[in-house]
Amino acid sequence: MTRAVLSLGANLGDRAATLRAALTALKDDGLVARSTLYETPPWGPVEQPPYLNAIAIVRGDRDAAGWLARAHELEQAAGRTREVRWGARTLDVDVVTVTADDGSPVLSDDPGLTLPHPRAHERAFVLVPWSSLDPTAVLPGHGNVADLLAKLPPEDVAAVQRWEHLH
Repeated sequence: MTRAVLSLGANLGDRAATLRAALTALKDDGLVARSTLYETPPWGPVEQPPYLNAIAIVRGDRDAAGWLARAHELEQAAGRTREVRWGARTLDVDVVTVTADDGSPVLSDDPGLTLPHPRAHERAFVLVPWSSLDPTAVLPGHGNVADLLAKLPPEDVAAVQRWEHLH
């Protein structure tokens, strides 16, 4: 058994329906908790529409590679194509952390699955929903998620808006 933190994002099509479908599908994989949806500006060098993002915490009989495979299955089910790096997408699912049953973090420097996610500590669209879901969360090797949020530029944090309260 492992516990994984997954970051989900969508900025094409019916973003909310896509995220809700993926979160519903994760119930079969041991969904423990999910954040509300947050609207965030796009990240990266490619011009594109805003994202909806969420965090899911899952626990099940998968290893880290198994959670990555499940993330790819969810992306494929949503019609994800990989044409432009950091481009718009129907669904993006990143494995942020994986924790073993004894509480120890699963670490990986494999280019196909780096754990913890190498840029999670600098992404407000990951840290804001994660912190709201689990205020005591820790990103292995980086520290408490709330402390990491405090180190980000305030405008980056302020740009992550609770979407479900807006609609």
